[in-house]
Amino acid sequence: MMNARMLSKEDEGMGGSEENEVRREDQEKINRFSRLHQREAVLEDQLKAKQKDKEDLEEVSMELELADEDELVPYKIGDSFFQLPLAEAQSMLSTSTEQIDQDVSKLEESMGELREELQQLKVSLYARFGRSINLET
Repeated sequence: MMNARMLSKEDEGMGGSEENEVRREDQEKINRFSRLHQREAVLEDQLKAKQKDKEDLEEVSMELELADEDELVPYKIGDSFFQLPLAEAQSMLSTSTEQIDQDVSKLEESMGELREELQQLKVSLYARFGRSINLET
């Protein structure tokens, strides 16, 4: 009886190792998943920064609504501030806001595509390895 039991354990062990053997294509999927996951983190940081910039521009825009039309307002371009007429500053602010909106849309689109591919890789890898692989972060 003891030999039969050991034999079945050996058989189970052998079957499991063959079944869960990491093939080259599996390793490529795992590597791709890892790279995409790192890219997702970078995109999330970029998106948060753009959203913060947008909030800041909206706040400045509200403050400019209270300014006197004849007043020159400081406007930062690069590392320098320039005194601009209110209308010109508001126009430049509007252009900056539109550009940030476009940047946010592009980042969100990229993240959507990236997350779709990540999900496909998860499905494929979990189907292959089951509980023996952990792709949750």
